[in-house]
Amino acid sequence: MTFNALRICCLAFSLTLLTACSEQVGQRYTYVLTTGTTGGTFYPVGVALSTLVTAEPETEFSLTAISSAGSLENIKLLRDNQAQFALVLSIFAAWAWEGVGPIRNPQQHLRSISAMWPNVEHFVLSSDLVSTGTVSDLGYLNGERYVLGARNSGAEHTGIYILESIGINYRDKFTMGYMTYGASAAAMQDGNIVGMNVPAGPPVTAITQAFANMGSDMTVLNFSEDEIAAINERYPLWRSYELAPETYPYQMEPITTAASPNVLIVRDDVSEEIVYQLTRMMWENLATLQQIHSATLSMTIEEALEGIPVPLHAGALRYYEEQEIAIPERLIPSESTRSI
Repeated sequence: MTFNALRICCLAFSLTLLTACSEQVGQRYTYVLTTGTTGGTFYPVGVALSTLVTAEPETEFSLTAISSAGSLENIKLLRDNQAQFALVLSIFAAWAWEGVGPIRNPQQHLRSISAMWPNVEHFVLSSDLVSTGTVSDLGYLNGERYVLGARNSGAEHTGIYILESIGINYRDKFTMGYMTYGASAAAMQDGNIVGMNVPAGPPVTAITQAFANMGSDMTVLNFSEDEIAAINERYPLWRSYELAPETYPYQMEPITTAASPNVLIVRDDVSEEIVYQLTRMMWENLATLQQIHSATLSMTIEEALEGIPVPLHAGALRYYEEQEIAIPERLIPSESTRSI
């Protein structure tokens, strides 16, 4: 036997021993949950979910939450199997499933686990440009500078989708700006832009800061029933959402806007048992999750399947069936994916 052949045999034998030892001590397999920026809501909620998994001693897996640029990057990380779980905006899950919008190829390996907290639309406009008080007012701009979000961000893509759905040609009406939420709020206070698009769970820090400094000089636009119907025509993901008075400083009247859910999704090749256990832990420990982050206060298992655009993973399906939650036919995965 040559020296190299001997080395290979010894290495193979060592790996076999290591594998056997690992199985004996019951090492957990680690999955990755990709979230969003550390300053947003996705990341702390993702860390809270990973903490729930870690806190259960008999769990056969662990979950690591990582930060990312958000929904679009998360779809790519799942595609490349650099992450197995992700938090995304529901419209991005719909685009990924079909391979449309900013996502070119269908991502048929995706499955849903649950709707999470609502992502609330905040289209803000300088009050001196408001006429009807609804999002349609953005169609009356005449070249003023407006920010739909940072370039290639979830805010930009969803903002474009909403405006196009209600018939507003933003390319003709706006001079586009590209900024983060905080920078947009500062630019609006300085008079450098006339408005901004800030989709997020309320109260949003950027909106709060802008209201505190501008008061009645800025308006969060309402969504009419017709406008909500228009954005739901292709993807029925949005519902009417009321921002109660005093959600923001100097806000004396309710604001009727629109909201769609954030969604927890997973690759279809993660085992049924792993996804079942994660789903169970999330709902059985919801009170703990809500103490960790207030964004989850609106979550209920009765609304866990509302606004989900992608079929359920077999593991999540099994849990909801045990809880006697009605499963829409469109969310039931095909038989070939129920027991991986």
